[in-house]
Amino acid sequence: MIELGKKQILTVVKKVEFGVYLADVTADPEEKVLLPAKQVPSDVEVNDNLTVFIYRDSKDRLIATTKEPMLQIGEVALLTVNQVGKFGAFLDWGLEKDLLLPFKEQTMPVQAGDKCLVHLYADKSNRLCASMKVYHYLRTDSPYQKDDTVEGIVYEISKNFGVFVAVDNCYSALIPKSEPAEGICVGDRVSARVTQVKEDGKLSLSVREKAHIQMNADAEKILRLLERYDGTLPFSDKADPELIREKTGMSKNEFKRAVGNLYKQRLILIEKDCIKKV
Repeated sequence: MIELGKKQILTVVKKVEFGVYLADVTADPEEKVLLPAKQVPSDVEVNDNLTVFIYRDSKDRLIATTKEPMLQIGEVALLTVNQVGKFGAFLDWGLEKDLLLPFKEQTMPVQAGDKCLVHLYADKSNRLCASMKVYHYLRTDSPYQKDDTVEGIVYEISKNFGVFVAVDNCYSALIPKSEPAEGICVGDRVSARVTQVKEDGKLSLSVREKAHIQMNADAEKILRLLERYDGTLPFSDKADPELIREKTGMSKNEFKRAVGNLYKQRLILIEKDCIKKV
């Protein structure tokens, strides 16, 4: 069976002037696909086996290629946008015909030169397309453990769940909503620390250091904020958690730890509704 969007080993069943016809002789020898002459090895003969990738040409006909695509059906890869057209963006995936990323499959608008994480699928018309909705196609068998530092690309941001990250462009991970992640956008590459490997293999991440390391950095941030507010923050560690996050980028617990650190050093005074620099 000739499978669209996959690499497979097929047998040469016929040679013609413009190429060779290939078939899966063990399944359906009557179903054939053309490998164009410019990609046919010079010494190939009938009954030889060739490894090819199956896609569609500009006229939507099945065609084989010996070129290496950057992804196959169900896989995820980071591809570059060559241009944006009437129906969507066209991505470079290593083959002569660019890969269409339909507008409806984009999680954010893209422009020529952008890099976007996509998976490959066949649409209702059995044409190969790309989608930025990659959540269900990311792997959950990463080699990483708690406290490992990882790198990944942000592919979606949810108000309910947090920042979704594809670690190494292939492993499923999330910076939870409870973790500060200000300024991060879809498409950003981030470095983060693994805080948990869940039972299903997915990773929980934080872009912050361990508490005892981060506390010093947070304390410095609060001192800089005090300078901006002329020495008096108009809220204290008793303030609403959302206000603290909005103003400092910290959770309430992180803010309280940093404030406590500064108080012990006698650098600040904590009052009911404000914090003052000594």
